Amino acid sequence: LDTGGRPLNAEVQLWQGPDNAPQKIKVYLEDGMKRPFSAVIDTPGAGNAIAIRNTAPMEFPLSAYVEADNGGPGPARALAANTKPRTIQGGAVFTTPFAPNVKSIQIMLNTDGRPLQARLELLQGPNNNKQVMEVYCEDGMDRPFFVVVETPGDGNVVRIVNTATLEYPLSAHVEAFEIDNNRDMAQRGAGIMWS
Repeated sequence: LDTGGRPLNAEVQLWQGPDNAPQKIKVYLEDGMKRPFSAVIDTPGAGNAIAIRNTAPMEFPLSAYVEADNGGPGPARALAANTKPRTIQGGAVFTTPFAPNVKSIQIMLNTDGRPLQARLELLQGPNNNKQVMEVYCEDGMDRPFFVVVETPGDGNVVRIVNTATLEYPLSAHVEAFEIDNNRDMAQRGAGIMWS
């Protein structure tokens, strides 16, 4: 999902049969051109469809692109196999900063088969939300949530909030996806630049 540089508010749902939406994602982007929404939605079983609804006013259109990928285990399973997860208990918050040379990050959330409810935020500065995703999955093992988040600029922090109750922990895998090795870290320093 992206826009021509304007804000984006949308809902993405996985439909499986009539009256069953096992995965729902609410997305807010401050700038849909700088930080487009790019996710991989697992669709096990038959009779699946993806529904995208623009919840913003008529003056804020969006562009949506959906593509089927039938090959291999997918990027979510590869990330889970190559990284150590961070367990986030229900009601807990996990934050992690990224260096300025990280151009995008990959995040995967899953559970041991229980429902998954979480809020992901990309912050740039104190409580300055650039991207927010509210995720619900009926089964976090069959349908893990995987997203790639663009992180232009300095001072990017990812905040993951498990909005479920204590009985529903989740596992989070957060890693750099694309790194700009040409950026001179020694000259610019790491983190936020103060004037």
